[in-house]
Amino acid sequence: MATLVNLDGALVAPADAKVSVLDRGFLYGDSVYEVVRTYGGRPFELDAHLARLARSAERTGLAPRWDGPRTAREIARTLEAAQSLGAPPAPADAAPWNAGEWYVRVVMTRGAGEIGLDPALAVDPRAVVIVAPLAAPPARAYAEGVTVAIASVRRASPAAVDPAAKTGAHLSHVLAVREARAAGAHEALLLDDAGMVTEGSSSNVFAVVGGRLRTPPLAAGILEGVTRGVVLRLAREAGVPVEEAPLGVDALESAAEAFLTSTMREILPVVRVGARPIGTGRPGAVTERLHRAFRRLAGGPPGLGPP
Repeated sequence: MATLVNLDGALVAPADAKVSVLDRGFLYGDSVYEVVRTYGGRPFELDAHLARLARSAERTGLAPRWDGPRTAREIARTLEAAQSLGAPPAPADAAPWNAGEWYVRVVMTRGAGEIGLDPALAVDPRAVVIVAPLAAPPARAYAEGVTVAIASVRRASPAAVDPAAKTGAHLSHVLAVREARAAGAHEALLLDDAGMVTEGSSSNVFAVVGGRLRTPPLAAGILEGVTRGVVLRLAREAGVPVEEAPLGVDALESAAEAFLTSTMREILPVVRVGARPIGTGRPGAVTERLHRAFRRLAGGPPGLGPP
């Protein structure tokens, strides 16, 4: 059994992890969550992820079943139990630094109750930890780069959905990914109502424009990615000029290089927007430099970054 679930403190197989069909996480996506990965079997940037989980709960008025310290203990307990069952299987095309690592997902729902949108109807909030073998991009994606597609689905306005809250209501992003897959792309990029790039369906976006590393600002209505924050810090420490500024589609398409950041992807080169190549059509020097710095920080051999 490679995947293990912690449901309200009980360790069970996925098939035995049962949540009521009246749970608001199931009915309305009324939940908050975080995704963490391991390096050397240890969760990376766990404090930052748990802090964001707490902020998400606060912003949505959700009273989680567990506080931060309890959540950290339950993650450790679930991960230790999964590891005791043996190393997770690794795909043959996995990047070397991802082999044998784990994916950890934490979900807090508002709970079940009478059917209705009123949050006051919810009782008995649920807490779930899922530990599974890491499914990350293959080695080839880092060596050759990936294609992204501009989705027709727009990023929800910050006035409608708080982008700082990582919630389970993700239908717009699901539809965007559906478009991207149909176009043969790795990731979908969502624009705002003004046609500016905001973020990927599950990633933040960076581009080298005019010799500066640019990423859309938080004011653009994006999630404050944990990996995004790490990359901004690493870039500044490396002396790479950085700007958090609006990013248009034209600027992205004409950039010298671009990449995506996320917990699962780390720093993943983007070499095409649709059929249009970015820069040389190969992963760029800034991307390579930052990925190597990230690998050093994460505790892996820096030589395992893009060639």
